Amino acid sequence: MLKLYLDPGHGGSDPGAIGNGLQEKNLNLDIALRIRDLLVNNYNDVSVRMSRTTDVTRSLNERTNDANAWGASFYLSIHINSFNGAASGYEDFVHASVSDTSQTARYQDILHEEIVKLNNLSDRGKKKADFHVLRESNMPAMLSENGFIDNGSDAAKMKDSNWRQRVAQGHVNGLVRAFGLTTKSDTHRVIVDGTQIGAFQDDQNVLDAVKKHLNSANRIIIEKVD
Repeated sequence: MLKLYLDPGHGGSDPGAIGNGLQEKNLNLDIALRIRDLLVNNYNDVSVRMSRTTDVTRSLNERTNDANAWGASFYLSIHINSFNGAASGYEDFVHASVSDTSQTARYQDILHEEIVKLNNLSDRGKKKADFHVLRESNMPAMLSENGFIDNGSDAAKMKDSNWRQRVAQGHVNGLVRAFGLTTKSDTHRVIVDGTQIGAFQDDQNVLDAVKKHLNSANRIIIEKVD
């Protein structure tokens, strides 16, 4: 059983990074909710608890204390980056004390690989830092920085709901690989121009996914998951 503590960074009185008409807190929440829905709707043996599901203020201590008390098996914090307008791309972090041969590092390797397959951002690499949520969580933890909100090219992608869905799917694909999750019965993958953009049990969700890409895609495949 994967007990995923899913943490959309910032929220409420803390907007996080701001740029190009966007607020980080809203993007973090949108992507995290998509990750949650993809996991609970399509995979067995997974339970998701979120630090917030709406635009509320929660301290860093409240987040890690909640995850620790729940007994999460993995902590995943979703963020958007900001620097000087010139920086761009994707990167993720585990705690500075983590060994490169640890279980946490293995999870980072897998998630990083799957996320960069789908996010259409430059790869800034796997990194380490002394962030609170990585240091104070009792379980393996990773924080992803999904583009730079103050970079025009990255921000244009963030405004596209299809892009945010792909980012969510990349995180899910990594979790599926890392924790050996199995799909529920009667699940269908939707593959657009060679890239899986979702896996759905509900037929209407399959049709909605196809409709979103019908006018822009060269090839759409609907494939039943065995």
